[in-house]
Order: sequence, then structure tokens, then C-alpha cells
Amino acid sequence: MKNKTKTIKPYTKQSFITYGILIAAFAVTLILVETGSISFMLQSLLVPLCVYAILAVSLNLTVGILGELSLGQAGFMCIGAYTGALFSILMQEAIPESAIRFPLALLIGGVCAAIFGILIGIPVLRLRGDYLAMVTLAFGEIIKNICGALYLGKDSEGFHASLDSASDMGLAPDGKVLINGALGLNGTPKDSTFIIAFIALFITVIIAYNFVNSRTGRAVMSIRDNRIAAESIGLNITKYKLITFGLTAFLAGVAGVIYSHNFATLQAVKFDYNMSILILVFVVLGGIGSIRGSVIAAVVLTLIPELLRETIGQYRMLFYAVILIAMMLLTANTKFKSKLTAYMSKLKGLVVKEKKGEVK
Repeated sequence: MKNKTKTIKPYTKQSFITYGILIAAFAVTLILVETGSISFMLQSLLVPLCVYAILAVSLNLTVGILGELSLGQAGFMCIGAYTGALFSILMQEAIPESAIRFPLALLIGGVCAAIFGILIGIPVLRLRGDYLAMVTLAFGEIIKNICGALYLGKDSEGFHASLDSASDMGLAPDGKVLINGALGLNGTPKDSTFIIAFIALFITVIIAYNFVNSRTGRAVMSIRDNRIAAESIGLNITKYKLITFGLTAFLAGVAGVIYSHNFATLQAVKFDYNMSILILVFVVLGGIGSIRGSVIAAVVLTLIPELLRETIGQYRMLFYAVILIAMMLLTANTKFKSKLTAYMSKLKGLVVKEKKGEVK
């Protein structure tokens, strides 16, 4: 019993530290916004920052906890974005209250993405390593191209769809085009706010920590560490992989709904493979398996290009690439990591001594 307590306690402490950091950052941001200390450009980034952080945390469940390389986050995000936006457009008159409509859109977008995640995961999760990465990347591109080529309309006779052009749908004069191919969706209600996006991020972090510390999470980590040993004690490998993959897809779908409701126009081209690679970069630089690191990396690496825009202009992405390479080299350097750990422990010891001196 004592061993079990010692195992769980550090994770509980880490989770509460992360919750505290998030709440403090949220409070400071609100104060800066209210006092006008943040420019309009940075204010427009607040919702995308939360979206990217949710995506990074969700992907870390697959890459860090399950130990499988997946590049399909953009595809799941696209499914959630399109289904959530479509629901809001169709229900805008039936459910005028955004406080009721938007949570339903979040749930529908997340569930649709999770269903696709499970359906894709059944055959795909038999693969491992680079093969799994290539297949999930191809899945994301297929979803993006289908959504980019889809024409969907609605009239008095019902829904009409086509993959060629809007005129091929045969809409009646009273009909309305909902999805206009490469032009995407127009008229999505802008229900996303920084407060809603932060609440979604906070709930995502809570879900992630509870999943990691649950019996299912420990089973998933045992599969990651030693698949053969996990099978020998009777763990259902496919079941636990699908649970993790489905949860990752659900959270990515929720992030997609928030993203889609932050813009009046939604286009499938935004969910290309660059988006999946960017999310993976957040996970790697934040620390594979680190929930808090994923959030910090997503925020910092999203802000850097925008903050550099005013100073070095067109060279900002070059400088951004140099920063990424430097961070990769430093985080992969064991000597640097050991020195940093020793320095942090020494600093922590000094703080503890000062506190003891104050108590005396």
C-alpha cells in the first residue's frame, strides 16, 4: 500500500502544479487584456494558443503515453471542425442560444472525430513506428482532400452532395450551399472566446492527467514499456490502444470545433500535413510524455513568430527555425539535461533553506 502511494503522489503533485500555472496564466492574461496591455494581434492569438495546446496534449497521449508515432491530428481536427461548424450553421435558428448550441457542437465534433479514430485505429494500430506514422499522415491528407472537394447543400427536399461542383447538386431555388468545396464553410457563428477555449484546455489537461494516473493509463504505459510482458499478464493490447487513440481523436475534434468557431470562414486546406508536423514539434520540444511541457511548448512556439514579426519581419521564420534546431539539440543533449537538473535541484535546495530560516 505504501509503494502504491509513493507511485501516485508525484503525479498528483505535478498535476496540481500544472493546474496552478494554468490558472495564474489565465488570470494574468485577463488582466492584461482588460488594461489594454496586449495588442489586438496578440488578442486574436489567444484562442488559437489554447487550441494548439489542446492538440499537443492530446497527441502526447498517443506519442508519449502509448509510445506510438501518429501524424493524423490534423485529420481528426478537420473532422471535428467541419461537423461542429455544420451543426452550428444548421441549428443557428433552432437553437439561438450559443450557450446551449456551442457545447453540443463541441460534443458532436469530438464524438465524430473519436468514431473515425476508432475506425481508423482498428486496422492501423496493428502497424508500428514509421509505418503507423505514414498511414496516419495519409489518413489526414485523405480527410483534408475529401472535405476540400465536397459540396453540400440543403433545400426543401433535404440534403444534396457532390464531389464535382455546386451546380451538380441540383439544389432548388430555395436551397442553400453549406459546404462549397475548396471555399469551405461560410457563416459559422463566432462562438469561441478565450474563456471558453481556456476552460476546454483546462478540462483537457485534467482528463490527460487522470488518464495517465488511472488503471487504464498504467496499462497503456506498460504496453509502451514492454509489449511482450504486457501480453503475458493478459492485457488486451488492441483494446488499450484503441482507447488511447479514440481519446486523442476526441480531444483533437474538440479543438477543431473551437478553431472553426473562431473564424467566419473554414477551409480544409488549413488542416494539411504541416499542421500535424507542427503539433508533433510541440510534443517533442515540450517533452515526450510531459503534459505541462506540451502546453508550454505550444504557447511559446506559437507566440515566437508573431512577436518576431514586428522586429525582424520577413526573416522571422528563419530565426524561428534556428531556435527550433537549438532547442532540439539542447533537449537531446544528456550532459546539458543533467547539468540543468543539478542546477534546478541546487536552486530548490537554496529556496528550502531560506524558507526554513524564515520559519526559525
